Amino acid sequence: MCATAADVAILRNGFSIRHERREVVGAVTRLYLSPTDKNGYVDVPTSEIDRLETEPSAAQLTPALPEVINLASVRYHLDPDLVNSVIHAESGFNANAVSRKGAQGLMQLMPQTASQLGVRNAFDPGANVDGGTRYLRELLVRYNFDLIKALAAYNAGTQRVEQYHGVPPFNETQAYVAKVVRDFNHKKLAERKAAGKHPQKPATGSQQQAAAADPGRPATP
Repeated sequence: MCATAADVAILRNGFSIRHERREVVGAVTRLYLSPTDKNGYVDVPTSEIDRLETEPSAAQLTPALPEVINLASVRYHLDPDLVNSVIHAESGFNANAVSRKGAQGLMQLMPQTASQLGVRNAFDPGANVDGGTRYLRELLVRYNFDLIKALAAYNAGTQRVEQYHGVPPFNETQAYVAKVVRDFNHKKLAERKAAGKHPQKPATGSQQQAAAADPGRPATP
């Protein structure tokens, strides 16, 4: 039994799983999350699947993305440039992205995190960005608006950040934090230049603290 390239299995508990194809194996339906990774699948009891739907294409969803980001940023009091930078680093603005670890959608929410945030369909741009922005805000609050620690926790998890008292010594996490900060600072410097203000040096270290939590506050001191 095969699926089209953008099918969503709607479960009886209200959650949904996007998959590239599927097959029935005994009493379960195997949902393949990636078109290339044969081991990237989840087995779901067939009786728990309520229905199957076709997901809207990325082309249909992309035009509304700026509005989606702005709405979530206002709701959770974050700078939309920061949310944009996180999405850029996480998925490259691909609403259908799936990581090797199973993170899904624009802000790459893990299924467990999405469930905790009440996100039923992580491939829905509105739900994904709302959940991811809310999660980022919670991390900023948890770390007293230390942007570096919040970004590290978004990538590697809070346990790792607390274990190492900051950014853990993982190449992936360090590169991720640097990428987001660099992109965010670039946006803020471009804004200052467009407004006719003298550009300042990008913020580093403690200068990053709380910069993104206030849309009216620049990323530089």
